[in-house]
Amino acid sequence: MSELTKWAYPLAKSLLAEPLPRRWQHSQGVAERARIIAPILGEDAELLEAAAVLHDIGYSPDLAKTGFHPLDGARYLRDVANADKRVVNLVAHHSCAWMEAEARGLREELEGEFPREPAQLNDALCYCDMNTTPDGTPTNPIDRVNEIAGRYGPDSLIGTFIRRAEPEILASTSRVLERVAAAKRQPM
Repeated sequence: MSELTKWAYPLAKSLLAEPLPRRWQHSQGVAERARIIAPILGEDAELLEAAAVLHDIGYSPDLAKTGFHPLDGARYLRDVANADKRVVNLVAHHSCAWMEAEARGLREELEGEFPREPAQLNDALCYCDMNTTPDGTPTNPIDRVNEIAGRYGPDSLIGTFIRRAEPEILASTSRVLERVAAAKRQPM
């Protein structure tokens, strides 16, 4: 475990495990998916794992300020935890957050405060998130999107956002799977 992940896990646990145990299970599962795809990430593998375990800390009751968890989590990581800027940016933009930010009238704030990391890293975090159930077990992005829409309701802000984001979520997942397949074809 790197210094970054040694720092990230206890922080995420302290913010999620007690008040939101299911969200903590999900975050651990997302981090597990990150470890699985680590070979395609090279030197960014630990960065992704840290962002994966921290991606939902904005749901913590202690952090929720705007009600938009990517922004709340990223602001906490930047302003309080003094986190690595790249981890902060990945948390801010995870899983098509810009689309939800737009629906909430927060897109300018999100993009003005937090630049996006390279597409391959955003794709990788989206892949990990959308291939993990709320309980932390593996799933697929179609079932995950359906689960989210069902949990929040199709006409809710989240239900509408997730359906709007579905094509990009599926494209992100596909790009990651293509990279994983290409890596497996490479001779050792």
